[in-house]
Parts: sequence; C-alpha cells; structure tokens
Amino acid sequence: MVERRPALTVLSHVVLLLGVLVVAFPVYVTFIASTQTAQEIVQQVPMSLAPGHHMLETYRIALFGGTSSYGSRIAPVAPMMWISLVSALVIAIGKIAISLLSAFAVVYFRFPLRGLCFWMIFITLMLPVEVRIYPTYQVVSELGMINTYAGLTVPLIASATATFLFRQFFLTVPDELVEAARIDGAGPMRFFKDVLLPLSMTSVAALFVIQFIYGWNQYLWPLLVTTDEAMYPVVIGIKRMIGGGDAANEWNVIMATAILAMIPPAIVVLLMQKWFVKSLVDAEK
Repeated sequence: MVERRPALTVLSHVVLLLGVLVVAFPVYVTFIASTQTAQEIVQQVPMSLAPGHHMLETYRIALFGGTSSYGSRIAPVAPMMWISLVSALVIAIGKIAISLLSAFAVVYFRFPLRGLCFWMIFITLMLPVEVRIYPTYQVVSELGMINTYAGLTVPLIASATATFLFRQFFLTVPDELVEAARIDGAGPMRFFKDVLLPLSMTSVAALFVIQFIYGWNQYLWPLLVTTDEAMYPVVIGIKRMIGGGDAANEWNVIMATAILAMIPPAIVVLLMQKWFVKSLVDAEK
C-alpha cells in the first residue's frame, strides 16, 4: 500500500519544477537573444529578457545568409543543417544495421574464435575517439574522403555498445523460436528479418534516438575532416560564427542558429518518445 504524504508530493513537484527551470532558462535566453539585434544584446547589461522585434529578420539571415550589421558575410545555416541531418541519419542507421548483423552473427552462428571476436568488439569501448582519432584521420585522408559525407560518417558508424545491447537481447530470445523457424524451413536471414527484427523494434527505436543525437552533435571529428565551408555541419557552423570580441559577433544570428540546431533532435525525441519509453519498460521486464 502506498502512503499519501502531501508534504513529500509538494517537495517532489518543487524539485521537478526547479529542474525544468534550470534546463529551460538557458534555452529561453537563447530564444530571446535571437529576437533582438546584436547591438541590443551587447549594449544592454543585463540583457533584456523580453522578446524583441527582429525575430523574422534574424532567422531569415540565419537560414539563408546575408550581410551582418558589421558588414561581414553570414553563411547560410540551411545547408549546414542538411549536412548535419544526412550525417546523423547515416550514422544512426549505419550503427544500428551493423550492430544488428554483428550481434546476430555472434549469437546464432558457430564459428572458430567466436568469443574472441565478440570480446575484440567489446574492448573497443575502452578506446575513446580521441585515442584513435589520428590513425582514423590518416586512413580517411589517404582514401580521399576529406570534405565528403563518407568522411563525416563512415568512421563513426561502428558501435560496440549497440552490438553488446543487441547481443544481450538476442540471448533472451527463446530457443523454441529458433527451432520453430528451422522446422518451417526458414534460413538465417529470414529468421533475422521475420522474427528477430520485429522483436527488436523497441530497442532499435531507442538506439536510433540516442545515435541520431550523437551524430547530430558531433564536433571534434567534423572539425578535423572538413576544411571546406560547404561541408560544415551546423555545430561547426556555430563555432565558426564566433570570432573576436563580443562586439564583433552577431550574437542574435548565433543564437538563432543554436535554436535551429535544437529543432531536429527535439523532433526526433518527440516522435520516438513512445517507443523509447516502451524499450525502457520492456528492458525492466
């Protein structure tokens, strides 16, 4: 029986509201700054927290480019967001596809050194990107993939974490399903497509959300493999917009770009929220 404690309920709601405020206030300030001019942001100390009157103009310049109030050229953000979207989708789908197939092979196929192969995959978790970034960059450079979509995505599509999670899930699948598929004459790939893949959809959805955000927020790797402005993702674009002192930056355009960069991950989370929560509930069961 659950006891009703009004004081504890009020306290928990207060803590939740404080948490929401801590997370939402910087986003609110960013949005407010995107509706003002660069001069208003710099000259008003502290900055006004009331919406300005330049929202449409600022977002138009951010999306399609233009000339700043200081006379400098502002690169359009729309192509950068397209590059980030393509990269994030390729990374997320590639990670899930490779992880599903590798976990399927490790669990359901019998071959020499199967356990060693799995542990070689798993041990890569101990090697962060920063450790292997130089040899990876050298390989990408020698293959001529600098300033290409392949260079942005291919080195990031392998995932030991996703392989491990799918392996653990496949181990929970009853052996009776495997035997039934074998009796029905289903081959390995048909068993994978018709049985394992539908059972894995909640896990796939949850991993898609995580991997999409991971690919969208990539900074270090795109910073190395993109030297052409036409191949900058939006995160690199935001960094390139920040130049010298505060007075030399178009902070309203920078903040508008930051708001635009938040929208696609937020849409993905909202659309996949039901599947994401369901995967967590199913995992607990």
